[in-house]
Amino acid sequence: MKRAAGLILAFALLAAAADETRQDRGKRVLNEAVEALGGNAFLHMEDRIETGRMYSFYREQISGFSNAIIYTRYVAPKPGKVGILEREIFGKKQDEGSLLFTEDGAWDLTFHGARPFDDKRWNNYQDSTRRNIFYILRQRLNEPGLSLYSQGSDMYERMPVEIVDITDADGVTVTVYFDKTTKLPIRQTSRRRNPEFKDWDTEVSIYGKFRDVGGGVKWPYDIKRERNGEKVYEMYSESVEVNKSVKDNIFTIPANLKILPKPK
Repeated sequence: MKRAAGLILAFALLAAAADETRQDRGKRVLNEAVEALGGNAFLHMEDRIETGRMYSFYREQISGFSNAIIYTRYVAPKPGKVGILEREIFGKKQDEGSLLFTEDGAWDLTFHGARPFDDKRWNNYQDSTRRNIFYILRQRLNEPGLSLYSQGSDMYERMPVEIVDITDADGVTVTVYFDKTTKLPIRQTSRRRNPEFKDWDTEVSIYGKFRDVGGGVKWPYDIKRERNGEKVYEMYSESVEVNKSVKDNIFTIPANLKILPKPK
């Protein structure tokens, strides 16, 4: 009787799996990722402070390095804008300048003043933010026109993964690899049109060393980015904290800084 019951259960599970569409499987994988990142605690995360070492690369060689503190606050997305505020402050003593990103623009802040990003740099920032899997999971899951399609299971660096294509209403697709054991996102890829060379850039982000950063939220301490097979950015966090009630002045241009002209 027990064996018969076990067989019936196994057949029922197989039937359920067979009935699961590619779209259903994709939705399930993303829902599991949200739960793995902290569930409601992740979805209601208000702000985050990351402290660590930031590297930039050009042709596989280090072109820049700085100790950095990154402040992030989530806000309700408005049409055509990203729902996030961010400030990156550089230097051990936080005295090597900073970058400020708001819903309406971005500025390079130095002792000379606040210089707005040029249009290309600002548009690239917005586009990259909207493609980021953590931003998608936190801010875009209920967005009209967002579709999910499972590519099924595969292996990535000897780890079993679930692969899901996420496509928005504008036809932009991000392919994300989720660790099948932890359910966490560990890699994402997307293609972006290169207006200068009229071809496509393939951009890859890799996430590792997930840790509990407070209140049940998990966040990656290691973040790497590549473009067309060459690494362009690495961030190694030494600490990450969430829901610290970051003050409003972090996300505003200091009153004593003059506004400089936008680069041409």
